[in-house]
Order: sequence, then structure tokens, then C-alpha cells
Amino acid sequence: MVVSVASVVEREFPPVGPYVVSAAKVAEFAAATRYAGSGVPPTFPIILLNDAMLAFLAEVGLDLSRIVHGEQRFSYTRPLALGDELTASLRVASVRSLGGADVIGTVSTLTDASGAVVCEAKATLVHGGAA
Repeated sequence: MVVSVASVVEREFPPVGPYVVSAAKVAEFAAATRYAGSGVPPTFPIILLNDAMLAFLAEVGLDLSRIVHGEQRFSYTRPLALGDELTASLRVASVRSLGGADVIGTVSTLTDASGAVVCEAKATLVHGGAA
């Protein structure tokens, strides 16, 4: 069942995680993205944020194959560190209709094991609607 996307504006979906930031996963991510810096890559949270987005899409009945990822921004309160145990919560911040598509603005908050906010990620998703 597909839920009206407009009806979920300001709704926060159940958190996903915990996800432990390990040296092995950071090395895999760095190799896959050709990240040459030191420490945990700044885009590493996308691993957990993707899980939060997929849970949101499943809950509202949207088809991932009809989604175009329009934009992604990260804002950190502190850098990620090895051993961090992260949880992500996704909130739908906005929905607007544009040319038959839903443009969905999301805000995901990553917290550590103590509950402190580590990172906030804003994304724009464009859903093409039914075929």
C-alpha cells in the first residue's frame, strides 16, 4: 500500500542501527570511493543513511527504482571515529509536487551510543510516481 507522501511531512521514522564504525568497513568504503584522506571519510555515514532511507521507502510504499537522488549534504558536530556506534533517524522535512513527481526533502540525524548528535544529513529525493 502506498501512503500519500504529503501525509508524512514532519514524520520521523523509526531509527536504524546501531552500526559500529570499524577499521575494516572504513577501509572498504575508502577503497570503493577512492578516498585518499585520513580518518573516517566524511561521506561514510551514507551506509547507515541508506538503510534509514530504504526503511522509509518501504514503510510508505515507494519504489526505489522510481527514485532519483537529487542532493546530499552533511553537517557534523564532530568527526566520526573508529568504534563509534551510530543510529540514524530519518524525518521527512518537505514534499512538493513538480511535473508529476514528488520532490521529498529528508533530514537524517546520526547519534552515537550516548545519544549525542554526530551528524545531520539532508537529502533531496525525486520520486517519479506510478508508471
